[in-house]
Amino acid sequence: MSVTLGELPNEGQARASVEDHENAVDDAPRLGLTLAPVGMHSSREGVVVTAIDPDGRAAGQGFKVGDVILDVGGKAVSTAADVRDALRDAHADGKRTVLMRIRSEEGTRFVAVPLGQA
Repeated sequence: MSVTLGELPNEGQARASVEDHENAVDDAPRLGLTLAPVGMHSSREGVVVTAIDPDGRAAGQGFKVGDVILDVGGKAVSTAADVRDALRDAHADGKRTVLMRIRSEEGTRFVAVPLGQA
């Protein structure tokens, strides 16, 4: 399972994927989400889901393209790296699931996402 993390090209930064950084973060769980920052010109916080791998761990958890991940495991996120770090920390702490706070068109909700065995 893989998570592709990235930033929007119009933000002046290239997309980055977990696969590009595998040697540095071998222990980061892969959820199958492609992420980008909400935007530097926006007052909104979080990271936008831009794509979902139908075979990824997060696929069956109700994520939709356009959802905004506000925090992961109680840690506020504003970049794809923040999400990756929070997932890695939760996995290193032995957690098998991580709670994400998600904002969507329907409102804000919490989603428990499986990380696998620690």
